[in-house]
Amino acid sequence: MPFTANRAFKKAPVLFASAEGMHYKTPEGRSVLDGTSGLWCVNAGHARQPILAAVRQQLAELDYAPGFQTGHPQAFAAARAVAARMPAGLDRIFFANSGSEAVDSALKIALAYHRADGQAQRTRLIGRERGYHGVGFGGISVGGLGANRQAFSGNLLPSVDHLPHTYDAERQRHSRGQPAWGAHLADELERRIALHGAHTIAAVIVEPVAGSAGVLVPPAGYLARLREITRRHGILLIFDEVITGFGRLGAPTASAYFDVTPDLITLAKGISNAVVPAGAVAVRREIHDTILDAAPDGAIEFAHGYTYSGHPLAAAAIQATLALYDEEELYARAGMLATDFELAVHRLDDAPHVQDVRNLGLMAGIDLAPRDGEPGARGRAVFQGCFERGVLVRYTGDTIALSPPLIAEPGQIEEIVRTLRSVLDGLA
Repeated sequence: MPFTANRAFKKAPVLFASAEGMHYKTPEGRSVLDGTSGLWCVNAGHARQPILAAVRQQLAELDYAPGFQTGHPQAFAAARAVAARMPAGLDRIFFANSGSEAVDSALKIALAYHRADGQAQRTRLIGRERGYHGVGFGGISVGGLGANRQAFSGNLLPSVDHLPHTYDAERQRHSRGQPAWGAHLADELERRIALHGAHTIAAVIVEPVAGSAGVLVPPAGYLARLREITRRHGILLIFDEVITGFGRLGAPTASAYFDVTPDLITLAKGISNAVVPAGAVAVRREIHDTILDAAPDGAIEFAHGYTYSGHPLAAAAIQATLALYDEEELYARAGMLATDFELAVHRLDDAPHVQDVRNLGLMAGIDLAPRDGEPGARGRAVFQGCFERGVLVRYTGDTIALSPPLIAEPGQIEEIVRTLRSVLDGLA
């Protein structure tokens, strides 16, 4: 099983048989409140009929069409729908099937752009410590989670460097929203540029909010500073919005929320409400045009893609999902719910074992003190305890993450936090 302690799972299986709205049901028929939007992805709630109906209709009309040298209208319609929700100028869309594929596609697009622009020496990629960019070799290389890298360290991409992460517990503990301290950490990019030379660096990739590392919120001004430095040195800036895209912060993208526009955005998860696996890269038009215009007539301009890129079912799910977000005004709803969410999660500040609580939008990370000699055991115990009490939370090591669907009611937020508190109160 992926990213699972398989032996521990076999001892205490967590199984779901069905889902609707805000709840899962176990095979025994027990209801479990979804406090994590599945895996950061079911933003509109489970089994939403407009999405299911669109997929069923598409399946009856066209189950598959190859994306190499042929296409189908729904893929282009889905691309237009995604582009309409991106920052101005990022209106060229490349489809993949996951966040991992979207990241590797974005890295390749960045390299292809510089080669097409006559700067083939720009091959270095810069990620960030504690960053997560999927499980492809490109994503692991620019990612900064040691446990994901170490087993493969001898085979990662060679021309990669990393910025320091932005989290400082002593200065940012129990912050609500963006921490005031830490914008200067973006200046570490200038040091990497001085070391390697701007002329060798193709792109910088960061998550606007680092999700998988435990909801690390960027300090105020940090992302704008990264944008200024990259633009001045001709380096592309990639925002990995696999988690933050489509409403998690109360806006279509974190780019819109922070008012910082990168050159490329990677997308997945909420793009299709997880009904059909899907991913995408939104690309600045100048990058797209440069790559295409550099190739001879009749040549394949970008030698990359996937068998299921722009799959008909994914295209249908994407269009229906994005329309549902608009019709139900879920981005605005998430923005309004964020205040209740913040107040609720910070009532855990003084809970037993809690070392830190931080939040932004409908995302929260709760750090727990590890048990002596058993890192991760307390986080796993909280996860299991909440599940047994009918609430799904996510844990990574000894950090609990919350990311409820955008349709959550304030009372359901209270239930999630109340259950967490009850588990923590009774935990050794």
